[in-house]
Amino acid sequence: MVAVTIEVADAPAKGRYEARDGDALAGIMTYQVTGNIIAFTHTEVFPDHEGQGVGGAIARRVMDDARAAGRTVVPVCPFLAGWLERHPEYSAIVVTDHRRVK
Repeated sequence: MVAVTIEVADAPAKGRYEARDGDALAGIMTYQVTGNIIAFTHTEVFPDHEGQGVGGAIARRVMDDARAAGRTVVPVCPFLAGWLERHPEYSAIVVTDHRRVK
């Protein structure tokens, strides 16, 4: 098995975070920002990189960035919602009832 080094960066012009393994795009997480609220809408890990921790690397980066920016997170994406259930350290910035987003 070849070790991968995943770098995750925000690509705001595209409205997404991108995970890269060298020059190869390994996965993405799309988002929408409204004021101080960021809604993460979709996560996709590309087939060549499945099972290598790419989704988790993206999730941790987006949540760390949201926390640092003082944003409230709405996890519309089922992958991120599931990941957050296993990472309660982010619960203070996560909206769990979307009807109450203000």
